[in-house]
Amino acid sequence: MKRQIAILGSTGSIGTQALQVIEEHSDLYEVYCLTANNKVELLAEQAHKFHPAAVVIANEQRYDELKQLMSDMPDVKVYAGARALDEIVESQPIDMVLTAMVGFAGLNPTIHAIKAHKTICLANKETLVVAGELICRLAIENHVAILPVDSEHSAIFQSLVGEDQNPIDKILLTASGGPFRTKSMEEIGHVTKADALRHPTWDMGAKITIDSASMMNKGFEVIEAKWLFGVDAKQIQVLVHPQSIVHSAVQFQDGSVKAQLGVPDMRLPIQYAFSFPHRLPLSGDKLDLFAAQKLEFFEPDLKKFRCLAMAYEALARGGNMPCIVNAANEIVNRAFLEDRCGFLQMGDIIAETMAKATFIKTPTLDDYMQTDAEARRIASQLL
Repeated sequence: MKRQIAILGSTGSIGTQALQVIEEHSDLYEVYCLTANNKVELLAEQAHKFHPAAVVIANEQRYDELKQLMSDMPDVKVYAGARALDEIVESQPIDMVLTAMVGFAGLNPTIHAIKAHKTICLANKETLVVAGELICRLAIENHVAILPVDSEHSAIFQSLVGEDQNPIDKILLTASGGPFRTKSMEEIGHVTKADALRHPTWDMGAKITIDSASMMNKGFEVIEAKWLFGVDAKQIQVLVHPQSIVHSAVQFQDGSVKAQLGVPDMRLPIQYAFSFPHRLPLSGDKLDLFAAQKLEFFEPDLKKFRCLAMAYEALARGGNMPCIVNAANEIVNRAFLEDRCGFLQMGDIIAETMAKATFIKTPTLDDYMQTDAEARRIASQLL
């Protein structure tokens, strides 16, 4: 039997590459459901190629358009809206849900998928950033596996396979350093959207590319690592590694370090999440260490990349503080992409939102929802 996969965010960078993996292993995997936020044309094109049981467009205003584009495929059910996303992941035939939606919007569908006992292939890091404790508790209660898709967390996961309960001394979380690694504070103050979107090693969506440039993305990955691997923040060390070949590593109490290396290709961690514990053939370039020549590692500059420092601070404070940081970051990230905010101003607004938003030490799901709304409102006013 082919494993049935639901892809939340099929038109984004992760979603499109996941479909490449499924196409390459069509004897093992089948698309049950595809979802998108706004890109109806691409969603319809994907549906015509992969013949899912259902498609969902989150933006209800695009429903009629999608319905029209799918009129020649009456067997494919067409839905719209956030509630439809929550309900589709509960469908009985689904084995795995790839959560590749961007931002806070991925939280609710992930919760519904966990409660429906689906294996979670997690590419939406905001889910654990915002509500890590809640998600981990639900996964344990429902006996659900959460398999990381982020290249760094997949690398850590792969390094831990076979180690059973051997204690982790330290997680070595690598970062490319983004396009501004060698620039001064003064230079960074004048960078443009086009500068920030030129990532040196990875091809990603606009939101995550900006987060990588500010290193907020790495801060979120620190928070994610805490929940995925049960370690304290002080056990997670960020290493700037410009070559993006060592995707991350784990140091054990005997001093041994295990790392996962590879070319920068997101299909590898996507496929590993689908196929775990097995490894399947994968087309494309393979790592050539002779061609790589050198591997460099540097400490991150937390004054220059204060977003990374704020993520560590949010993790230390706990409660709903990471939720506040995420919400403010989503607002300023969009503002920067729309030329309504300077690059360094993003950090200023996030810091001020952290100071102004209501702090809750032990938040419920409703608290997270209210916190997200409040922090977005504060950040928007500060803009």
